[in-house]
Amino acid sequence: MSHDVLVLYYSRTGHTAQLARLVARGIEEVPGMRARLRQVPPVAPVTEIAMPPEPEEGAPYVTRADLVECVGVAMGSPTRFGNMAAPLKHFLDTTGAEWASGALAGKPAALFTSTSTMHGGQESTLLTMALPLLHHGMLLVGIPFTEPALSTTTSGGTPYGASHVAGHRGDQAITEVERELARALGKRLADIARRLGTPA
Repeated sequence: MSHDVLVLYYSRTGHTAQLARLVARGIEEVPGMRARLRQVPPVAPVTEIAMPPEPEEGAPYVTRADLVECVGVAMGSPTRFGNMAAPLKHFLDTTGAEWASGALAGKPAALFTSTSTMHGGQESTLLTMALPLLHHGMLLVGIPFTEPALSTTTSGGTPYGASHVAGHRGDQAITEVERELARALGKRLADIARRLGTPA
């Protein structure tokens, strides 16, 4: 029997979505664990039409059931002025019922992000995503320095979570080291979820 780990993300240009798929690959390297890819819908200051029930491309939109049913969460967002993007923050702001019921309490969580520059706020973005998860009672999982790639990376990758430097034009491919760290994060998250125990 497989247990799902939610890989939840918002991606505007596709870089965070690529990281999400790499984290998912790491999750699925752990026996008995499966990644459930989901994205949050975009938000706009003015809503002219209702959002379609499914996005035109990429993973399905997240539901509250995904949060409850999964045994862990990996969450990713591009940076917006050193903070998570508004669509992800908007979704998290709607999870009051899950907070009140303790639906996420005790589950492990990991974070990932993408920025256009080396010093574009990767670590602060990861920390902003961590704060609501701490309020939910989740157990944060980072990347330890026992991962050799964390000490050799010259682009993305932090102890707070996986990351990618996309470049000013968004044309920099994810490096092999960034790929390795994203997969390592997913694998570590899934392994910890498994060791914490999964519901029958």
